[in-house]
Amino acid sequence: MTTLSAQDLKGIAQNQQQSKPIRSRSLTSDAFRRLSRNRAAVIGAVIVTVNILVALLAPVVAPKAFDDASLTSTNATPTWVTQVFPGMKPREEGGYVKINNSYLLGADKLGRDLLSRILYGARISITVAIVGPLVSVVIGLIVGLVAGYQGGRIDNLLMRFVDIMFAFPTYLLIILLMSFFRLGASQFEPGSLVYAVSQMDAAMGGLLFIFIGIGLTAWMGAARLVRGQVLSVRENEYVVAAYALGVPTARIILRHVLPNIIGPLIVTETLNIPSYIAYEAFLSFIGLGVNPPTPSWGGMIADGALVIQNYPNQALFPALVLFLLMFAFNFLGDGLRDALDPTLRGRE
Repeated sequence: MTTLSAQDLKGIAQNQQQSKPIRSRSLTSDAFRRLSRNRAAVIGAVIVTVNILVALLAPVVAPKAFDDASLTSTNATPTWVTQVFPGMKPREEGGYVKINNSYLLGADKLGRDLLSRILYGARISITVAIVGPLVSVVIGLIVGLVAGYQGGRIDNLLMRFVDIMFAFPTYLLIILLMSFFRLGASQFEPGSLVYAVSQMDAAMGGLLFIFIGIGLTAWMGAARLVRGQVLSVRENEYVVAAYALGVPTARIILRHVLPNIIGPLIVTETLNIPSYIAYEAFLSFIGLGVNPPTPSWGGMIADGALVIQNYPNQALFPALVLFLLMFAFNFLGDGLRDALDPTLRGRE
């Protein structure tokens, strides 16, 4: 049997004192670390952050007002754009393009600065990207929690209602709302509820019915997801123990159920944001989105599509920023899904 001398024991004690304690990582810090190592997700987060800043600071960073028109600069184009699109020949070279380098991306048919309108148009897309998920999460969370935790007849009734709502197309509902409240606005009697709602939509620049349409049709997926998560979580031992100890139902849901289901819901809604942005862009493209002259990328694409053969920059530039924002949210959503996946905890 080996005996340790006093000097050996002293050395062991010193090594233990000098060794650094091992710090455990929380779920949040571990998820953030995995997210920060996902390059695509980081790029997506940067693009989304830039768009949010542009939306907030549009009056500061935009070179002109979005509705500042100049009839002498209609369809004006900078020199570099004609070099990118060889078919656009300047007038000085026997072509048709009016050169004006004071417009960095060009001007539209009314002489409005494309860059300024694109920067202001970020406000519409970012607003939809924020309000759409909030409405979906609030309604879907309430319905899913009630259906999943109560079960029985309430669960059956709520899920059948969700099935009915799933069968109704989102675009059709929003188009019907727009057609009814906007096209028939002049027929509404002042002082009525319908007239008040129509005036509220006009004050919001035409976004109210987009929000209503998304809110009425986008929550069903969240409700089904929450219900499935609740059905799984409520059978765990800590939930059963809390119920047996007489903990109030509201406390069980807030302290034990909700924290364990919020992660998948956040990931799902982040991945759904591009579809919300697409709703607004499509409706603006067909003329049922925001009210002019408020700029929207979908409306700018529609205006540019009319002259795309002669002035492709008027359609391609807003389409490019719309494409980048939607893909950024997709990258960010994929990164969040990987970061919040509990099966990846502890892996590199």
